[in-house]
Amino acid sequence: MSLDESGRRLWHALGLGPLWRERGAAGPEAAAAARATAPAVAPGEMDWETLEETVAACTACGLCRTRQQTVFAAGGQDARWMFIGEAPGAEEDARGEPFVGQAGRLLDNMLAAIGLGRTPAGADAALEPVYIANVLKCRPPGNRNPEAAEVAQCKPFLLRQIELLQPRLIVVMGRFAVQALLGTDASIASLRGRVHEFEQGGRRYPVVVTYHPAYLLRTLSDKARSWDDLCLARSAYEQAAQVQ
Repeated sequence: MSLDESGRRLWHALGLGPLWRERGAAGPEAAAAARATAPAVAPGEMDWETLEETVAACTACGLCRTRQQTVFAAGGQDARWMFIGEAPGAEEDARGEPFVGQAGRLLDNMLAAIGLGRTPAGADAALEPVYIANVLKCRPPGNRNPEAAEVAQCKPFLLRQIELLQPRLIVVMGRFAVQALLGTDASIASLRGRVHEFEQGGRRYPVVVTYHPAYLLRTLSDKARSWDDLCLARSAYEQAAQVQ
């Protein structure tokens, strides 16, 4: 991989380190296009409205040419739980909301089992609200894996979502979400079962790692492990509440 000095600084600032491998060096035309599509206000200075509008208008990577629409998030901005997935799928791309397909229905059932839901506070008194977002805001064609440059463009938006929400607990679902947030290429299996920590904007957030719901649809035997992860998340959340 060949990056100039400014590119290397950006790479490390985003926490990607050596985990991602660029498939091809960007030429001058690509660099000029990236500069032309850069938002006038840095993501770290945006409020909720500006952030969502900027994501909706983003053309910083090639995914803007194949998406139907961007997928910003689901859930209320007053939620104290945050769940982070990898990227939208076909149904999410069509509806503009994360986790609305078969994997989303599984996630909703799992959340409800521990008293959580994506509805805003007060909409369902029986369910505590959660906020759900993805690392990528656009669907990769054919649901392929996210690429390094795509993560680099989208990650500042995700970090700002975390800063604005200030969740009490974050649950990351799937390998690419784990890599983007925790900066490790360790397996999900090796990271489960303990509470990690993520620092952003001068705050430290407890993080629980679990499998992506789409993976669980293919690997039914790991559903019990994901249930254990959610129970751990509930325990860590309650401990964090006592500290706060």
